[in-house]
Amino acid sequence: MKAKLISMRIWFDISNSPHVILFQGLIKDLEASGHEVLITTRPLANTIDLLDQSGFVYTVIGKHYGKNIFNKLLGFPIRVLQLYQYLRKQHIDFAVGQSSFHLPLVARLLSVPSLYTNDNEHAAGNIVAFYFANKILIPSSFILNKYLNHNWIKSKITYYPGVKEGIYLWIKHQDLTLKRSQIVSNDVNIYIRPEPQTAQYYTGALYFLDEMIQQLQEKYKITILTRNREQLEHYSQGTFKQCYVPSKPIHFDDIALDCTLFIGAGGSMTREFALLGIPTISVYQDKLLAVDHLLLQNQLLRHYPIINQEIVLDVLAATKLRKSGNVLLNLGKQAYSILRAEIVG
Repeated sequence: MKAKLISMRIWFDISNSPHVILFQGLIKDLEASGHEVLITTRPLANTIDLLDQSGFVYTVIGKHYGKNIFNKLLGFPIRVLQLYQYLRKQHIDFAVGQSSFHLPLVARLLSVPSLYTNDNEHAAGNIVAFYFANKILIPSSFILNKYLNHNWIKSKITYYPGVKEGIYLWIKHQDLTLKRSQIVSNDVNIYIRPEPQTAQYYTGALYFLDEMIQQLQEKYKITILTRNREQLEHYSQGTFKQCYVPSKPIHFDDIALDCTLFIGAGGSMTREFALLGIPTISVYQDKLLAVDHLLLQNQLLRHYPIINQEIVLDVLAATKLRKSGNVLLNLGKQAYSILRAEIVG
């Protein structure tokens, strides 16, 4: 006799833009399997717009407290309390979050088991999250610092192969790669994602791409994918009048099909396009993550923390439609299975 499914009410705290696409397929999978999903979020970067784009129902709890470390420390317990007050009557069975430092503590206060996952070993919030989480899921390349390298923490860790972006791109990469190969066009479309200026871990320069963008816009179609209102206003100035600066996020698939070259100042989006085999330059000016080094080793990514027009022209001259990171994408399928199993067994 087939065992009867035990339905769970699962809470996801989707607290930043990359988490939407990361959990999109998983949430639909869980709901199709009979589980109920509850989503909380906060107004950071393009997160709410992307949740709307994906058709998710969610509740906004709290706000982002900016880059200032004092404000972050002050805001952390405030959002923890706000989440607790909202969730204590929601009858949650399990909690899941990527880089949501609040979630493991709130889950502990609710006496609910939690799964915390992150691929950024430089994030200071990992210390709190690793301490309170019941389960921890990280890429095999993740380097534990001295604050986390303890047996009682290691006992909670499960490692997954490859990179986080493979968890969801293994599903769609074949379709996107096929469609890209069928596009016949001589247009050069460059997409640029500026630096994560409000992130606690980022200490690089701000608006260091401006001179290069102003030069490139004279030759190519440039689309600037801003992270927040401040960047949107900056790149909407007349000096960037030949660039396209959308006020709302463009659908991921549309970018993947149109993009000739992606230039990203760090973050998941840079790794996404590199993994798909789209020519990609990282211009991140801080410490690279272990997962970025993995992409560099697989020759799926170029890294130029100091970049100019000449470098871009050289890369474009060498650009060919490359194969996607098949090995890492195949590992992504394994990683997805591990993630799902950590939640529902």
